[in-house]
Amino acid sequence: MIENPLKDWGFFKTYKAPDPLSNRISEFQEKIFNWNEAEYELRNQRKERKLIWGNGERLFDRLYFLRGFENLMIDFATDNPNLPKLIEMLYEYEKKLIKKWLDIGVDIIWFHTDIGTQTGLMISPQMFRRYLKDMYKDLFTLCRKKGVHVYLSSDGNIIDIIDDLIDCGISMHDPQTGAIKTEDIKKHYKGKICIYLDIDRQKLPYYKPEEIEKTIINYINELNSEQGGLMFLAGIVDATGPIRNIEVLCETLIKNCF
Repeated sequence: MIENPLKDWGFFKTYKAPDPLSNRISEFQEKIFNWNEAEYELRNQRKERKLIWGNGERLFDRLYFLRGFENLMIDFATDNPNLPKLIEMLYEYEKKLIKKWLDIGVDIIWFHTDIGTQTGLMISPQMFRRYLKDMYKDLFTLCRKKGVHVYLSSDGNIIDIIDDLIDCGISMHDPQTGAIKTEDIKKHYKGKICIYLDIDRQKLPYYKPEEIEKTIINYINELNSEQGGLMFLAGIVDATGPIRNIEVLCETLIKNCF
């Protein structure tokens, strides 16, 4: 049974965050993450002149994993005095983790922070700036001062704080075309950061081949910029759509991006 370890604030007095430098189960790969093995693998990647990635793990979503989503929303709404203490605990954990990756010598650090819904933020922009922005800025600044890029992955419509996140130091974000309008991406992203465009995976299987080609070319024309860059993310998550859609997607990207 999966539970939120801090669903009751009474548990917070005795709760201790795990040590990010310990070998532990990786939440994404479901196996033991070993720092010595990671360093060995990254050294080999460096020899092969590959881009070296570090995993900064989770930010906002770590808070609702700990408290439970409804509890966390109430915490923000009521200005619960324990909330800043929990955020500080997360900050200290993340700072230690990031410094380890920087010591190893990575090129870019990936962070995950799902804070958007289909139509807007889970909390108000004012709440983000009051409680979270300083933490984000301090952590991302650690990276940027070392010449390390910051890739922030955050689903949903976060357009109301994207300027804040750019101010915090992100280098790349993956806006979802199913949640954020192209004109808003163009206005807030283009020429400022690298756009890792997440094509609407709910619609992609149902497009006609000619619609896919037209859509991709439109994104390229509207969003491509030498200053910030444009990349594409196309998630094919099941066998719903025809294989021809995948072929046309790849053909269009190869023809127009290489």
